[in-house]
Amino acid sequence: MARAENKTKPTEVTPAEFIASVEPDRKREEAQTLDQLFQKVTGWKPVMWGPSIIGYGSYHYKYESGREGDMCATGFSPRKANHSLYIMPGYANFEEVLSRLGKHSMGKSCLYIKKLDDVDLDVVAELIEAGLKDLGETYPVTAS
Repeated sequence: MARAENKTKPTEVTPAEFIASVEPDRKREEAQTLDQLFQKVTGWKPVMWGPSIIGYGSYHYKYESGREGDMCATGFSPRKANHSLYIMPGYANFEEVLSRLGKHSMGKSCLYIKKLDDVDLDVVAELIEAGLKDLGETYPVTAS
């Protein structure tokens, strides 16, 4: 039986084009701020992954089940309800850092922020660095 192909992969759309299309204005401005922060912290250029994830770096994963693929190493998506930040690969405990972040919620490996005014961007930067370090201990990370 053939394995399903990953739907989230790099696209030809530029992150700048995507960010320019984000509505409303506040969400677009915050996406620009996050893009600048991710570029500053990682030193990498952004790449669109799928229709809405702005990613930085990449890694190749292979699970015990045999499923494998590529994904951005870190990134975010300015979704309607909140910004989804893909900065914690789920291998380490970041409770101490998260306690200093501000208003947020969590998914399995996503951090959700309604508006950037609710959080400390220096702590977001710290989480990006810590998440990349943690990911790099499990999978080799490639710059973008």
